[in-house]
Amino acid sequence: MKRILITGGAGFLGSHLCDRFIKEGYHVVAMDNLITGDLRNIEHLFKLPNFEFYHHDVSKFIHVPGQLDYILHFASPASPIDYLKIPIQTLKVGSLGIHNCLGLARVKNARVLIASTSEVYGDPQVHPQTEDYWGHVNPVGPRGVYDEAKRFQEAMTMAYHTYHGLETRIIRIFNTYGPRMRLNDGRVLPAFIGQALRGEDLTIFGDGSQTRSFCYVDDLVEGIYRLLLSDYPYPVNIGNPSEITIKDFAEEIIKLTGTDQKVVYKDLPKDDPKQRQPDITRAREVLGWEPKVDRSEGLKLTYEYFKSLPKERLFEEARHREF
Repeated sequence: MKRILITGGAGFLGSHLCDRFIKEGYHVVAMDNLITGDLRNIEHLFKLPNFEFYHHDVSKFIHVPGQLDYILHFASPASPIDYLKIPIQTLKVGSLGIHNCLGLARVKNARVLIASTSEVYGDPQVHPQTEDYWGHVNPVGPRGVYDEAKRFQEAMTMAYHTYHGLETRIIRIFNTYGPRMRLNDGRVLPAFIGQALRGEDLTIFGDGSQTRSFCYVDDLVEGIYRLLLSDYPYPVNIGNPSEITIKDFAEEIIKLTGTDQKVVYKDLPKDDPKQRQPDITRAREVLGWEPKVDRSEGLKLTYEYFKSLPKERLFEEARHREF
C-alpha cells in the first residue's frame, strides 16, 4: 500500500485530498497544527486502519516513521483574514515548512507536490494568467506575506528538484469552493452564503467589477491527483476559466439562497486583484484535465452543506491559535 503524507490535512482542501487518497487505496498520514484546520473535517476517517493523524506544526522538524511514497504540502493559511491576522505563521509555513517537507522527502525518497496559488501572479497585468507570467506582486503590502511565501516555496521546491534531483510537482490553485470551507474565512463565496443564511446584506468590496473564476473542489482534487502521478515538474494552473464579476456572483448567491438581501459596497482592500482567470492550456495538454462541474451545480452542493451546519457555526468568529 502506497503511503502519503498530507500536510494541512484537516483543512478544506487537505481533508478532501485525504478522502480521495483513502478512496484510491493509499495509507494516508494527515498532519495539521489546527491553526486554521478543523478536526471535524476528518473525524470520519479516524476509525480507518489506513489513516493516521499527527498534530504537528510543519514549520518545526518533521518526523514520520516508516516509508513515505508521496508528500503533499498543503499546510498554510489561505484566506485574507488568515494571513492578515497570522502573517508570521503564513511566512513560516511557506519557508521553514517547505524546507522541512523537502528534507523529509529526500530522506524517504518521496515525490513532493506543493500547493502554490494564483496569488503568485499578484494583481495581474496579463489576462488570463499563464504559467509563464512572472506576476505583479507587492512584497511589502498586506497580502505580500502570502504571495511571497508561495513564491519562495516554488523557488525552494525547484531548487531541490534541480540540485538534488528530487521528484517535485507544483500546482497553482485558483479560487476553489465546496463543502468544508470555513464560513468565517473571509473568502467571497462563504462570506456571501454566510451573510445570506444570517439574513445580513451581502458585502462587496470595491464596485464589484473585479472578477474571479471558481472551481469546484472535486475538479481541483482530480487535477492534483493527475499532476502528482504525472512526470511534469513545472508549475501547472488548476482552476476553472469561467470568469464572473463579483457583482454578478452576488446576484447568483441571492438567487440560489432565495433571500432578498441588499448588496452593500465597501472600499476595496489594498492590492486586491482586479482580475483572476486561469489559462489552463497546460493542464489540458499535460494532464488531460479540465473542470467538469458547472458553477450552478457546485454552488447548490456547497449551499446544501452550509445549510446543514448547526446554527452556532454560522456565528463563529474566525479564530486562530496563538503562537
